Amino acid sequence: MDLTKLRHIASLIMLLVLGCTAVYAQDNDMILNRPYADTKLTHYGFSVGMNFQNLAITNNGLVTEEGEWYADVSAHSPGFSVNVLADLRLAEHFNLRLSPGLYFGNKVVRFLNHWGDPNALDQTRYKQSQNIKSTYIVVPIDLKMSAKRYHNIRPYFTSGVMYIHDLAKDRSEQLKLKNGDVMLTVGMGCDLYMPFFKLCPEIKFCFGLKNILEKNRPDLDENSDIRHFTESVNKIKNDMVVVTFYFE
Repeated sequence: MDLTKLRHIASLIMLLVLGCTAVYAQDNDMILNRPYADTKLTHYGFSVGMNFQNLAITNNGLVTEEGEWYADVSAHSPGFSVNVLADLRLAEHFNLRLSPGLYFGNKVVRFLNHWGDPNALDQTRYKQSQNIKSTYIVVPIDLKMSAKRYHNIRPYFTSGVMYIHDLAKDRSEQLKLKNGDVMLTVGMGCDLYMPFFKLCPEIKFCFGLKNILEKNRPDLDENSDIRHFTESVNKIKNDMVVVTFYFE
């Protein structure tokens, strides 16, 4: 599954949420909940959600004695996200938001040898896989641009940057990834004004800026059987889709 399919999944989830939002708005047009919620200079909250992690892998077609290996991400598991939120009102339609938290996720990298025999008894010379589990500490900073409130609904867009640091332990496997990265983020969501709080479903697309492939691998000096996997990849970048529900 590639990132495009993940975006389709996340978009369908968001459409369902927005559909429920429309029904909620129609049933509550006469009741204006929390009319002064957006006039506060600062407010706080928390969020829970799902993340869909992906790796954008650039192969170089290197030919070695082991063959010609290519890598891609073949499977994803929806991860769990939890954040805290601090929101600063800059103007009527603009807010600055800081939401540090933890993202738990998993992806499976598949390696295929174009010279390998898919019918061979020893499949390790034709295909292999690597399960990469991640525990990210994330520090997103977003500029929230909100439309005018309509009854109990207020749509918005976000853009920002997010620093991530992977707490996963270093392991001597086919590919080794660097722990830190910086991502650009864009997203959209909707404020739903409930009687006692705001519920804000949001979808965010995150694009890594750094090459996170670790090429300096002294551990491979004693494990040369998997060196060709690192050598056959030029760069790897993080991609992520995050579906979040804020409670403010």
